[in-house]
Amino acid sequence: MKWLLSPGIRSFIVLAAAASLVLNLALVVPSIYMLEVFDRVFSSRSVETLVVLSMFALLALALGFCMDRARGMLLRRAGRVVDEALSQQALTTVLTESATARLRADSTAVQDIARMRGFLASPAVSALFDAPWLPIYLLVIFALHPALGWTALVSAAVLFALGLFTERYVRGDAEQAVVDNRAAAQRIDALTRNAEVLVGMGMLDNAIRGWEGAHRQAMAAQERLGDASSTLAAVGRTVRQLVQVAMLALGAWLVLAGAASPGVMIAATILVARALQPVEHLIAGWKSLVEVRGAWKRLHDQVVDAPGKERLQLPPMSGTLSLDRVTLLGQAQRPPVIKGISLALAPGECLGLVGPSASGKTTLVRLMLGLRTPHAGTVRFDGVDLAAWPRDQLVGAVGYVPQDVELFAGTVAHNIARLGKVDSAHDSEAVIAAAQLAGVHDMILRLPKAYETELGDAGNGLSGGQRQRIALARAVYGQPKLVVLDEPNANLDSEGEDALSSAIARLKQAGTTVVLVSHRPSLMRNADKVAVLREGALEIFGPREQVLARLSGATVLPMRRAEHDIPQEATA
Repeated sequence: MKWLLSPGIRSFIVLAAAASLVLNLALVVPSIYMLEVFDRVFSSRSVETLVVLSMFALLALALGFCMDRARGMLLRRAGRVVDEALSQQALTTVLTESATARLRADSTAVQDIARMRGFLASPAVSALFDAPWLPIYLLVIFALHPALGWTALVSAAVLFALGLFTERYVRGDAEQAVVDNRAAAQRIDALTRNAEVLVGMGMLDNAIRGWEGAHRQAMAAQERLGDASSTLAAVGRTVRQLVQVAMLALGAWLVLAGAASPGVMIAATILVARALQPVEHLIAGWKSLVEVRGAWKRLHDQVVDAPGKERLQLPPMSGTLSLDRVTLLGQAQRPPVIKGISLALAPGECLGLVGPSASGKTTLVRLMLGLRTPHAGTVRFDGVDLAAWPRDQLVGAVGYVPQDVELFAGTVAHNIARLGKVDSAHDSEAVIAAAQLAGVHDMILRLPKAYETELGDAGNGLSGGQRQRIALARAVYGQPKLVVLDEPNANLDSEGEDALSSAIARLKQAGTTVVLVSHRPSLMRNADKVAVLREGALEIFGPREQVLARLSGATVLPMRRAEHDIPQEATA
């Protein structure tokens, strides 16, 4: 549990430990009170002594209440600090790694942080804080009588040994249960994403049968863990009760032998019950301890990017894009996905990117956007390596319409504004300007509440073409200098395609560089240059007229490499 001493929450933990010390000292008082009542009040029959002792006990209990409440508040604050320090960072890392396909971060990191936060507010952590103060109770019991003290010490050792056995016995099942539950959850996520295909093609029963196997395995691991935990918890409770019985029997024997008073017998029994209670709770809650330790280990092992440092701001982007021998290797022993591609675009130019399926078009635009990192070569904006650009400068300078358009829950305006605020007149003007540039303003006005129309998750309530047109407005929001459109007309009708062509023309006129991926020749009339990809290599690149002329004769003359057939000025 090293994370409990991490710098961010160390002060809360230290204060909680101090509160635990005062709490446990205060909880010794009721046993002393019992001792004094039996040995002093009964013998003296003094009401004044009883009143004074009772007031002292009440004050101690009040102090204990305050310390117990303060400890709970401190631990909850510590949990909030853990959440605030890690959740945003972890989610940012998970989303970034998922977008860039590096997949180094654990997608359950946020759940692990929530598990740690919940643990700090649980009874298990309170037992963890109370257990170290066991020596206080043992010392008091030794002061009452050495025989009682040794019995309590041996009992504590037995319970601690049971706790260590529990840790070793439960660890494997707990870790396996976590792995199996996560696998089953991931399977459900995959099925949910493809629900339409499963139902539409009659694959639902087969998919559920595949999930049932993973689910049964997870349930079996969870059942084994639950059986082991409940058995050991029952053993812990039984041992503690046996210890209380043994202490009471030993105390009674000492009273009969004249070696101790009845008050000592009662006080020792109460003290040993209080001393061993945290240990019993630790044994019963060892499952949560193992789970939170696994969560901490996963968070510690994964690579979490630190919050971005302040970088020197570069001049505003003009839109110049260049690729210099960019190469992206395939996975395992597969050939490179992108093979040494070089090209350049000036501000206001439109590149048409064409080629057969699986030729690397989408991968190439992802390299342009920084969603993939080339293994060789460089992607540059305005002559500066893409990796050197401050992230905050790229946020508004780049627009992107992916093949699979996803909108988010919220209003249409909220989606166009890239999930930013739209509560000022300036924000509203920017949203409307983006919609007008994308040619979608009139379509939005026909929606039930226009720009304030609420969308469901993934843009539910809109057709595929409407989602694609709103995604175009989102891409051009804020007047970006580079706009990448990957199959932006896949779901568009003729009206939508005309609006797309007009939007591309306006972007070029405004000096925005456009990269357009499409299989439809009609959109290529907007391109200034055309690049033909085949098997990850740049086969032809040059002015649109020259490349289209080459493609029109491709059925007669075989294609050759661009550097052999394209004039020098066309490949520059």
